[in-house]
Amino acid sequence: MFRLGELFCGPGGLAWGAMHADIGDPQYRIVHAWANDYDRSTCDTYTRNICPADPDSVICSDVKKLNIKELPPIDALAFGFPCNDFSVVGEQKGFDGTYGPLYSYGVGVLRTHHPQWFLAENVGGLRSANVGRAFQTILKDLRESGYRIYPNLYKFEQYGVPQARHRIIIIGIREDLPYEFKIPSPEPYKNIDVTCRNAIENPPIPADAPNNELTRQSETVKKRLSYIKPGQNAFTADIPEELQLHIRGARISQIYKRLDPEKPSYTVTGSGGGGTHIYHWSEPRALTNRERARLQTFPDTYVFEGAKESVRRQIGMAVPCRGAKIIFEAVLKTFAGIDYPSVEANIEE
Repeated sequence: MFRLGELFCGPGGLAWGAMHADIGDPQYRIVHAWANDYDRSTCDTYTRNICPADPDSVICSDVKKLNIKELPPIDALAFGFPCNDFSVVGEQKGFDGTYGPLYSYGVGVLRTHHPQWFLAENVGGLRSANVGRAFQTILKDLRESGYRIYPNLYKFEQYGVPQARHRIIIIGIREDLPYEFKIPSPEPYKNIDVTCRNAIENPPIPADAPNNELTRQSETVKKRLSYIKPGQNAFTADIPEELQLHIRGARISQIYKRLDPEKPSYTVTGSGGGGTHIYHWSEPRALTNRERARLQTFPDTYVFEGAKESVRRQIGMAVPCRGAKIIFEAVLKTFAGIDYPSVEANIEE
């Protein structure tokens, strides 16, 4: 049994995957120990769904004010450190931004508590931030904390997730332990229907499902969407002049982009203004938060706390539950000595 601590825990996508990881041997499972995030609604969501009987184990505070030495002992650490400064969608300031250096708090936990293994997660753009130096610095710091590391760029749509979401995940195993992690192969998941239509419609979302309220769309937005075909966006569709967007220097492909129902969704994001909410392939509207949560593979019973925009942000920042479960199960099998289909890492250290 591995007691899991989490920094930057978000609403619990990683935690759900960890708690549901099952390799058929109850000796090898992951249990919640503690978690930290700075946002109150996010912490409330995590508490409600992951550890309702132990609310005090969720520490709602700025990570910079966290007393790392006083955190309870753990066997494993997960930290999806904030990606804002590494994302190719943003300005990609890397270490020069506000969020870039926050990974160092995860390093601090590793050096203080020495868990047996860790999982660190960030966007694919991490590799190119600061001309590639940020990624190499992070890998070096993790290694020097006493871990063998196994980075890989996971394309979650290849693992049964109905969303083209590409994330770097680094597994680390403490150097004194005799285990070698292997990247789980996507082959077992190749026959899963990962179309966004299947994710959203099968089965139908219950009428009383939480977080499923519609977003009000203006008549202008509805008219604009009527000219946008599935898979198109506001810049690739043939739209009348009066409905076109005149944004100087911006041709972001996700603005007023309709889903293609026969493909996985494009990446669910947690922020952005008008036009970035993900749009239904046939109905003239943005997706509901529950539909977005389905694309992130949260179960319909998972209740998100907070205002609608907060819920949207929480869902967009999460790691897909089912993708996380697959990776955690690979870690458990590694420690249990159980072989599993694997592939070569697609990132060179």
